[in-house]
Amino acid sequence: MNRLVSRSVLLRATRCFSRTTEVSGKQTCLIETHKKHGGKLVEFAGYDMPTQYGDLSIKESTIHTRKHVSLFDVSHMLQTHITGKDRVAFIESLTTADVQGLQENSGTLSVFTNEKGGIKDDLIIMKTDKDFLFLVTNAGCIDKDLPYLLENAAAWRAKGKDVNIETLDNRGLVAVQGPEMAKVLQEGTDIDLSKLTFMKTTVGSVFGIDGCRVTRCGYTGEDGVEISVDPTKAEQLVDRLLASQAGKVKLAGLGARDALRLEAGLCLYGSDIDENTTPIEAGLAFVVAKRRRETLDFPGAEKIVKQLKEKSWPKRRVGLLAQPGRCPRSHLPLIDPLDKCAIGFVTSGCPSPTLGKNIAIAYVDKSHSKEGTKFIVDFGAKQAPVEVVKMPFVPTHYYTGKK
Repeated sequence: MNRLVSRSVLLRATRCFSRTTEVSGKQTCLIETHKKHGGKLVEFAGYDMPTQYGDLSIKESTIHTRKHVSLFDVSHMLQTHITGKDRVAFIESLTTADVQGLQENSGTLSVFTNEKGGIKDDLIIMKTDKDFLFLVTNAGCIDKDLPYLLENAAAWRAKGKDVNIETLDNRGLVAVQGPEMAKVLQEGTDIDLSKLTFMKTTVGSVFGIDGCRVTRCGYTGEDGVEISVDPTKAEQLVDRLLASQAGKVKLAGLGARDALRLEAGLCLYGSDIDENTTPIEAGLAFVVAKRRRETLDFPGAEKIVKQLKEKSWPKRRVGLLAQPGRCPRSHLPLIDPLDKCAIGFVTSGCPSPTLGKNIAIAYVDKSHSKEGTKFIVDFGAKQAPVEVVKMPFVPTHYYTGKK
């Protein structure tokens, strides 16, 4: 999900700010925490957000998350309740998810699609045991997602349907990610984390703070949760987590989060997926639920399902492993070494802290998308070889309750 600014923008922005810099965006409920711990602030999606903290580099923070546990402020993201008896049919009319088929207190990654089958945004949908759906959508897309939801809800109500959109303005959202998450969090919650498996959600007390919604998910490839918390209690929550002796807990910023999600092969909206890319081209066929492939009642359904059935689409998202030296970055063209024709372009790239190698995500002609295929990334003055490899680059560790 688009929880981050692109890495090239992050790197430019990081160079422009001192360790604790006053910038001009909106602020999350954890702004004082960022300042207190030496967060390097940049403006992202209209918010002042930390790229990293003073005690760890981005590389060190990435490795720490893989080995221990890190806290990320993702409170800038849009949290929404959809209420009304027609809420399930409403959200299904805009997305590819089978919300009707979800069990209570479980959820799914899905996408808003446009009439051409492109991805308007990606989102998490949780079907709670209360009278609402809980949505988390991207910070960078709030200005289009929220009007889209509101306008469509108004149109449904005009037809006599019962659906309403309620935004959880300013509410905190803290991602706790890494292999030590469960033992750190379990000591402070009445929720049995052994029963809260990947993409399940519940409400409980966390370190004495009641009414916390805890969802087992994340954007790092590691085991983790996201905790939706009263904004007046968010700083207390983070302080209690940082004070835990059950694991090595550190704060982490947008820089590490970008490296972590790229290593996990996860898409960044606006870079790896957009309104001109279908879920099938993006390698996200799993978000198009089986029942929805039959009902064909979401925007762009005919094109998307046709691609699935005919197994025919022009481009494919792939992982690339690059040679040591300069790392492939977004927008760089990819060249067939034999006929010198362009066959694709890079959408994301970074030196992988975990692997110690340069990795990237790209779109290439389907004919060049087979694992092991080699071609050239064109830096302009120089060129370098790259090879298609399987994603994720680093194994994921989502908690399913199975050994």
